[in-house]
Amino acid sequence: MAEGTGPEAVTLREGRAARVATRTSPFGAELSVRPYAVADELAVLDLVAADRLPGQPAVTAAMLAEALAGRSPVDGGWWAELEPPVTDVVHDAAGTLLGVVSRAVRPRDGAGFVLWLHCREAPSVAEALLAHVLRRLGERVVYAFAFASALTLGLEGLPAVHRRATRDALLDAGFTGRDRWRYMRRPLPAGPLPATGLPGAAHVAITAARSEDPPGNRLEVREDGELLAEATVGSTVEGTGVLWWIGAAPPARVRGLGLAMLGAALDLLTEVGAHEVILYVDDDAPSGDAERDRTAANGMYDRAGFTEIDRLHSFTRQA
Repeated sequence: MAEGTGPEAVTLREGRAARVATRTSPFGAELSVRPYAVADELAVLDLVAADRLPGQPAVTAAMLAEALAGRSPVDGGWWAELEPPVTDVVHDAAGTLLGVVSRAVRPRDGAGFVLWLHCREAPSVAEALLAHVLRRLGERVVYAFAFASALTLGLEGLPAVHRRATRDALLDAGFTGRDRWRYMRRPLPAGPLPATGLPGAAHVAITAARSEDPPGNRLEVREDGELLAEATVGSTVEGTGVLWWIGAAPPARVRGLGLAMLGAALDLLTEVGAHEVILYVDDDAPSGDAERDRTAANGMYDRAGFTEIDRLHSFTRQA
């Protein structure tokens, strides 16, 4: 409950059916839940827009339509494994939409998914929406915010700082959170990056080719046919480019090729009209896992002027 508000009981009802949940809330009216309708489009777009992070594009009707249909340009393979999503909205007695949630089931293992949820971070609405979804999904393993939806530019997880009320509601509902990604951003053009003059980084031939998945460009450095370093940058959306991937073999890192690839990727994004760039670091390696350790990568991005916007968490609730 927000500080300074008085406790008032709110009843969430499914259509005109039986009482399903009571929550402490600043809202002084009975809430109802029903399936999403076409007429809800603008209100749902407003709910999603209220949670938009820096570096993310404004959500459009086309993006919402893709999410409702269970499709996404990122993590599309995971979405293809699901049954068609079911999306519900919550509204008050006056008909004002206060929240929306989308869920689905994966037939191959029977797992349930909370795909996306928006409620202007009102704790009571987040709690009620989750209670509704969990009751509908029944006794099964449920994952929440497990992969990116069409409503974002690759945001794979729940921003734990910006979406604190939703995060807390998930934990209160019995979910266990996992801190998976570091979401970062910096303005463009980048200018010279620190230490780009490392021996061996200069005079390398960086080749570029189109990438279809994800759409954009792929940069490579090869020596005697061997791939030493690579980067994939996405197509620019509303002036924002995405650095999807950058990697360098251990010998290439010593030569400074990782940083050289970063500089080339940022220059390419600037050339195609991006005025900022975002990236995601899979920063969830277990202690001692040297292969997946991202300490060096995080240090490189920090030195290159990237700022951490949020940490992205996924959630699991056992049956």
